[in-house]
Amino acid sequence: MSTILIVEDDETMLKGLRDAFEHNGFKVLSATDGESGLQLSETSEPSIIILDVMLPRIDGFDVCRTLRKRGVTIPIIMLTARAEEIDKVVGLEIGADDYVTKPFSTRELLARVKAHLRRTTEKVLSFERYEFGNVSLDFAAFKTFKNKKQIDLTSTEYSLMKVLIKHRNEVVPREKILNEVWGYDAYPSSRTVDNHILNLRQKLEDNPQKPEFIHTIHGLGYKFVG
Repeated sequence: MSTILIVEDDETMLKGLRDAFEHNGFKVLSATDGESGLQLSETSEPSIIILDVMLPRIDGFDVCRTLRKRGVTIPIIMLTARAEEIDKVVGLEIGADDYVTKPFSTRELLARVKAHLRRTTEKVLSFERYEFGNVSLDFAAFKTFKNKKQIDLTSTEYSLMKVLIKHRNEVVPREKILNEVWGYDAYPSSRTVDNHILNLRQKLEDNPQKPEFIHTIHGLGYKFVG
């Protein structure tokens, strides 16, 4: 689950954003002034920050500038009621990743947040190697070791693990797995995904009946935790 920090002094807007992001599976933290937002961003380690420009105590520009000076690299999306081009330029120059002018579509903001998180995840994961528990995956050499003993995975199983790891700690619907692993034109059934997940658990989990890493989210899909 990704954690989003929303720093917004308009309580009505804050509530609306909180409801929307929680509904979409985010853990939401919030602050109503810049000073509190700055403190929360450093103590709670959110995945992304939505930051209003016009805030009490410390404005959004100064919050963003301070975070970047302190080495915080997570995505920051700034919100403003002002449409002047100079504000957008300033925001981007001090390190904001994106800029949304009020009024805006919550659906659009949600899409931007997901896009930034996806790009961040892709930067972190090169997919050459990945380790979790007692398992080591080498995607470049197509080699897998569990407890230092080599395990044979199929190319499809490697592709499936890539998708799960890329979206780690997120629920990945079966349809998304089908599209990313098999492609839109293959049209396999969702049962195909279930069978491959079963095989992966047998190979990688210590207790396939009570998986530690590859979780079933009933009615939705799967989630990799590791």
